[in-house]
Amino acid sequence: MLKIPIFAGNSFAGLNKLPDFLFITLKFEITTMSKYRLFLSTLILFLLSSSGYSQYKYYKLWFSGKDSSYDVSRPSEFLSSKALERRLIQQIPVVESDLPVNRAFISEIKNSGAEVVYISKWLNMAIVKTDAQTFNNKISRFSFVKKYQSADHLFTQRSLSKSKSHFDKEMIEKLSARALRASHKTLSGSYNYGASANQVEMIGIHHLHEMGFNGQGIMIGVIDAGYNSVNTHPAFDSLRLNGQILGTRDFVQPGNDVYSTSINSHGTMVLSTMGGNLPGQLIGTAPKASYWLLRSEDATAEYLLEEYYWVNAAEFADSVGVDIINSSLGYSLFDNPAENHSYADMDGNTTVVTIGADMAAAKGILVVNSAGNSGGNAWQYITAPADGDSVFTIGAVDPAGLYAYFSSQGPTSDGRTKPDVSAQGISTIVATVPTGIAGGNGTSFSSPLIAGASACLWQANPTLSNMELMAAIKGSATKSGNPDNFLGWGIPDFNQANNILSTNLIRYSSAISELRVYPNPFTNQLNIELNADRSLKVDIQLISSSGVVSATLKQITLEAGKNKLELKNLGKLSPGMYMLQVFDGNTIIGEKVIR
Repeated sequence: MLKIPIFAGNSFAGLNKLPDFLFITLKFEITTMSKYRLFLSTLILFLLSSSGYSQYKYYKLWFSGKDSSYDVSRPSEFLSSKALERRLIQQIPVVESDLPVNRAFISEIKNSGAEVVYISKWLNMAIVKTDAQTFNNKISRFSFVKKYQSADHLFTQRSLSKSKSHFDKEMIEKLSARALRASHKTLSGSYNYGASANQVEMIGIHHLHEMGFNGQGIMIGVIDAGYNSVNTHPAFDSLRLNGQILGTRDFVQPGNDVYSTSINSHGTMVLSTMGGNLPGQLIGTAPKASYWLLRSEDATAEYLLEEYYWVNAAEFADSVGVDIINSSLGYSLFDNPAENHSYADMDGNTTVVTIGADMAAAKGILVVNSAGNSGGNAWQYITAPADGDSVFTIGAVDPAGLYAYFSSQGPTSDGRTKPDVSAQGISTIVATVPTGIAGGNGTSFSSPLIAGASACLWQANPTLSNMELMAAIKGSATKSGNPDNFLGWGIPDFNQANNILSTNLIRYSSAISELRVYPNPFTNQLNIELNADRSLKVDIQLISSSGVVSATLKQITLEAGKNKLELKNLGKLSPGMYMLQVFDGNTIIGEKVIR
């Protein structure tokens, strides 16, 4: 007697597809191997057909609605106060896409016997694993499933050979002892940039550092492949000591340690160009910003599911209140050629990751993304999500400011100029594991230089929208009058961008100033005090965190000097965060209040 596990075909490859208890006990006499195979194959076919067994499959499901237990009028139930503050400042309403996926839908799917392996609120979809019979008999017939599609191609066997077009030109260069000792003289109280001086000075961000703008109060979400040794590397000592690393999440392997030595260090190098603080060697462009470290990329292979992980990471970043996302990632070619994008897909509207990136930008996040490293190969063009029309796409130059041969080029397939701007991507000083620094090549490093510098500029101009910030940076760049598809608008000068913004603010904000709103929190009434430099009319609005105008005063006359106003009958408003805004016809000033 012999107990034999049932397997599919002529190998044991299908064992993991079968129930653990499915065994048969056979009594047989082995005569020839061919007789054994014929007998067993016949028996297997009979057993499988009679048992109704079918292999597990994957399906994408799009839903017809959202969770009715949540409402856009109560956004604090699903968005952080920092996320709501970003929306308030930029006058972005809370809408249906912000609501979580309907929990009842997910419960019904699970109760049917399927496994839910992915959920996205922005895409309003889920990916499920189940057998074909369960799907056809139950899930496909659910009234809340608007449409569905096979997702088997997202879960094909992963190849360990890496075909990633985005990382293929990134190299690490050992620095000479002289380069490591290099220092840079700056104004008293500023940073000693050491070998990183060139990449910082090239974009003029050292001037903002000298003015005290170093990213403090700005939250950056880093979406990358892994952060090996960030928890021990001396370049990040100040981030750890001051609590500037707000947390980590792994969307590829939930619950995983993103600092593990078994995890890729690409994110470590990327983070160092923003948050690094190793005086005399490496100073990042935003050493005082706060960071969320988010892993969406599996560096061992390249597959389309990573784009879905990216969207999850961006959704999370939005919900916790991130101001800026840096994504030094790009997608075009995959290990499974059936998943490959075409150049026609680089139109800003087609790929999953670009749809997610533009959605993040619609929530007020500045999405900074590397252009890609395909300029010198057959693909040549930018990769997704760098094609997004609301994505700030960054190309690379060498230390002299000349186009880096590998930097991916535009235009997008629908004819838009890309990249937007460029920064140093050859011999960029980065932290390397376990404790060193080196020169790195790739748009992966030019992108975070701009992301960190943008944090400093936003700190200096906190009432701007993400699109206004992007426009100012592009307007300061070396090719702003004649952009091209190699450098975009050129190499920006963040000092000049700040001057442009400061000039505009002075020009348009002098009419009203010194806004004071009290009590805060309020109950039934708000008292408003503000100064006017002349007699003029203003509109006053109280806007809820969901974007609804809850109270208003129209065309109120202000006299020169201090003015006192009252906004009454507010007792019926829902508890939560509000923004009181005063508009004089040219500019808006505002103050956050709580009911």
